[in-house]
Amino acid sequence: MNKFMNSIGIKSRKAFETNVDINIKNKVLNFYARLLDKEKKLILRENLKDIEFAKNKGIKENLINRLKIDEVKLRNIKNSINKISKLKDPVNITLKKWNRPNGLNIKRVTIPIGVIGVIFESRPNVTSDVAGLCFKSGNAVILKGGSEAINTNRILAKLFRKALKKNNVDENYIQFVDSKDRKMVDIMLSKMKKYIDVIIPRGGKKLVKRVQEFSVVPIIGHLEGLCHTFVDKDAELNMASDIIYNAKLRNTAICGATETILLHEKIVKKFCNPILKKLEDENCKIYGDNILKKYYKGKVYPAKEKNWSTEYLTAAVSVKVVKNSEEAINHINKYGTMHTDSIITKNKKTANKFLKNVKSSIAMHNTSTQFADGGEFGFGGEVGISTNTLPPRGPVGLEQLVSYKYEISSKGKIRE
Repeated sequence: MNKFMNSIGIKSRKAFETNVDINIKNKVLNFYARLLDKEKKLILRENLKDIEFAKNKGIKENLINRLKIDEVKLRNIKNSINKISKLKDPVNITLKKWNRPNGLNIKRVTIPIGVIGVIFESRPNVTSDVAGLCFKSGNAVILKGGSEAINTNRILAKLFRKALKKNNVDENYIQFVDSKDRKMVDIMLSKMKKYIDVIIPRGGKKLVKRVQEFSVVPIIGHLEGLCHTFVDKDAELNMASDIIYNAKLRNTAICGATETILLHEKIVKKFCNPILKKLEDENCKIYGDNILKKYYKGKVYPAKEKNWSTEYLTAAVSVKVVKNSEEAINHINKYGTMHTDSIITKNKKTANKFLKNVKSSIAMHNTSTQFADGGEFGFGGEVGISTNTLPPRGPVGLEQLVSYKYEISSKGKIRE
């Protein structure tokens, strides 16, 4: 097992050391997009095997939805690859240059990170998104997906490698760990430091926590997406209602879904019924505090302390009434996970205070938290959303998958 993983590491290092021209990179990506179209039936057939396995294993419905690929999702995967191919090469860009009085000419230039290990669950689109982004940014990648999606992940990785080979590029730029054995993950985290430069976990709380605890390799990742939407006293009712409905229910299984709604006490009486009724009509379970119970005419389950730190990933939401924007900000900074938090208000001063003071990696004004997505940011896709305090933060796309170096020249300068 160690031998097998070491072999993958060696191949990744070797592939990374070969520079690929931007035109070849784009040719590979475009060919891969065409293969996704051409092999559509095969991909959908492999995906059905995974869905069958997940159902037999008793995996929750919301996780099966993440796993499922249909023609629409496959078209989105293909579109994402096409978008990545159209983006500028993020490597070898001069970020800044300056001349010093000591005679040094200094340039800060972007470089690839190296070999990236991505450990993920459920969503097979991660395979193609990550492969595309890592390859375009000059990084080799080792992909380890969850056992529940092994057939879909295998075919998506195989087709990318086919696109590499067709264009005379080392196919080991993209490697897929074709095994259901969880020990492979432990080896990646603890025994492959000389091959892997950074680990990116994408999945549930258990997976990310395990990676954070055991990895000897640096990590880019988020633990949970506990997102909030705060409806301020100066919010407009229809806007608030539309945004909250979308932020909670458009797709409950994504990390950008709102999990807690905060209502300003001055609008709770007028706003809570129209906003929450719309959610309840779609079978959304509402956990509320005592003040909400007083005003909301529908069914409210009593919110306990644990509800404020629960990421539901299903049709359920916590609702709390707050005195002012300060209390909303404090609540978010206490219970949130520095993912995505939004304020709905017409008051620009309040909005600005919220945007500057919540610790979130993504802070929004009059916007649905469901926009927390690299594709929506114009990144072509993402390898994940980072809630680290250190950069990169938020969606990690092409420009976040590079590091930089200093290139310095002079006319024979020596230091006195």
